[in-house]
Amino acid sequence: MDILRQLASELGIRLEQAEATVKLIDEGNTIPFIARYRKEVTGSLNDEVLRDLHERLLYLRNLEEKKASVLATIEEQGKLTEELKAQILAAETLVVVEDLYRPYRPKRRTRATIAKEKGLEPLANIILLQMTDKPIEKEAENFLDPEKEVNTIEEAIAGAMDIIAENISDEADYRIHIRKVTFEEGSITSAAKDEKQESVYEMYYSFEEKLSKLAGHRVLALNRGENEKILTVKILAPEDKILLYLETKVIVRKNPNTEEILKKTISDSYSRLIAPAIEREIRNDLTEKAEDGAIKVFGKNLEQLLMQPPIVGQVVLGWDPAFRTGCKLAVVDATGKVLDTVVVYPTAPQNKVEEAKATVRKLIQKYNITLISVGNGTASRESELIIADLLKEYHGRVQYIIVNEAGASVYSASKLATEEFPNFDVGQRSAASIARRLQDPLAELVKIDPKAIGVGQYQHDMNQKKLSDALSGVVEDSVNKVGVDLNTASASLLEYISGITKTIAKNVVTHREENGPFTDRRQLLKVAKLGPKAFEQCAGFLRILDGENPLDGTSVHPESYPAALKLLEKSGLAAADIQAGKLSGLGKQIRDKKALAAELGIGEITLTDIIKELEKPGRDPREEMPKPILRTDVLEMKDLTEGMILKGTVRNVIDFGAFVDIGVHQDGLVHISQLTDKKFVKHPLDVVSVGDIVEVKVMSVDTAKKRIQLTMKL
Repeated sequence: MDILRQLASELGIRLEQAEATVKLIDEGNTIPFIARYRKEVTGSLNDEVLRDLHERLLYLRNLEEKKASVLATIEEQGKLTEELKAQILAAETLVVVEDLYRPYRPKRRTRATIAKEKGLEPLANIILLQMTDKPIEKEAENFLDPEKEVNTIEEAIAGAMDIIAENISDEADYRIHIRKVTFEEGSITSAAKDEKQESVYEMYYSFEEKLSKLAGHRVLALNRGENEKILTVKILAPEDKILLYLETKVIVRKNPNTEEILKKTISDSYSRLIAPAIEREIRNDLTEKAEDGAIKVFGKNLEQLLMQPPIVGQVVLGWDPAFRTGCKLAVVDATGKVLDTVVVYPTAPQNKVEEAKATVRKLIQKYNITLISVGNGTASRESELIIADLLKEYHGRVQYIIVNEAGASVYSASKLATEEFPNFDVGQRSAASIARRLQDPLAELVKIDPKAIGVGQYQHDMNQKKLSDALSGVVEDSVNKVGVDLNTASASLLEYISGITKTIAKNVVTHREENGPFTDRRQLLKVAKLGPKAFEQCAGFLRILDGENPLDGTSVHPESYPAALKLLEKSGLAAADIQAGKLSGLGKQIRDKKALAAELGIGEITLTDIIKELEKPGRDPREEMPKPILRTDVLEMKDLTEGMILKGTVRNVIDFGAFVDIGVHQDGLVHISQLTDKKFVKHPLDVVSVGDIVEVKVMSVDTAKKRIQLTMKL
């Protein structure tokens, strides 16, 4: 298999793009670095395509290794034919390679191997040849052997049938055909183990759907219901059609002495050996595809959440709501530093509402708080009512926002949080995190395991390594898109920067603490374990504001500094003009970009990127994202009426729709069919993303079940 051609074909890119990208990956370059600083080489492939390419490259290389190992094993056995070799080399999936290898794989003791030990293989061959003119019972008499525990004719025939059944089951072509027919024409069914039991799986208590049409989220729901012992799940295959196919393949002569035995053997081979294995393989394949789809959606949601715009320049009060143990509050200044923490008890059982309000008033006045960030967990509703009532006296000067606190408790109990806030308890840390994730969502959320952030579906049921790898890639891409301030970034943020490991991230922070702030990107080379390759990968993503070289505050890579300085010189400008904001019209001065790029010794794409960056140094891509909705008053579920139009924030996107926060503490569902009437929607992500501010209309409200149906078809 030509891996490069396969990659180019699958991803719809040119062969030279695949070739160049694989070379860059093999040289140890990271995906963010390739996406940002090697556009000329890859033909501007974005990070999403690059990640897909990397994933497929690993799979295809693994496939080639498997083929080599299988070929070597079969050759050692002296059974490798040219035809089999060609089939193995042409296989496009690991499943097909396994099918072809099955007859040659060392077997555990099966009914067939026991029958072979009893010397019954020649009898099996007589039946399979279908040329005997004697009844099989007569042929079987020759194989009776009490020493080998073959005492009766029935035992001899049964053993021979076991050998034939396993031979049929091991035939790769049969399996490939049966798997294809089962998937294309079969269906999946589920039933309740106890129909009276109430559960979230009630729609699957009597369910059937064609395998070829089964949606990914249904696959994962059926798997979970089965694992929780609520559902029984089965695949229904077109059995008659499959048996007929096997009969035409195996029964090649009209011989009354062997025909009935072979039909029975084929039926046994299919029901006992082939069908269970095919069912397992199809369900594994469906699960893998469903997981891949769910991971992609989770990744997109996570990216949108991480890329939410920071709310800068405000002093924020983080409010971690609770009942019995009280609400933990933390005041955080505009730089993220915790100024004060306190516990108030406005909720049950203490209900000290007035006392809590008085405490909050004092904090607002003392620290000039302009924003309250309230976690959406237990007692959030009660806390919001108290906050909204208190804020009426500030006439809009102080606002509040409900923040998704998923992962805040995981962070607050972590080793990292203990190191960051050694003198705080978990509640105080959680309140500080809730405040900070509003000020800079990216910097705060990178401290939490991405799986705990809660913008996925069935994330606990899927391959955890695959999920972690994919989500880490999303976090890495997001952090590198934004870039970080080298002198303020935490180790947990730095470790996601291209080329920087956990150890190097800690070493950067240690170097900063021991030697003071970095004033030049080249000083990174003095950090322990950060060599020239790591410097090449990370330097462009690390910013030094107010350093010795103004270019260090931009995303221009040090390798392009000579070209950037030459460009400034040709334009009658100096590096000092960068931070002064005097370069906003730089691009308009250039008449022939191609000629200029050649003169500067760089590619045209790189020149375009340098100009963009010099015009707006250190620009934050998050500024283009919709700003969160800030509130001063509260809306309750009972206030909702059919037809009411509201603004809301998309909190989660799943295969069948999107959940939208409209400020009533219960996210409403916009079903995929209600997202738009302007076009057919293949997936909700084609229309909405996490963090989007959308206008919705209330379709129905079920307060008992806490369900709100919304539409975006206004």
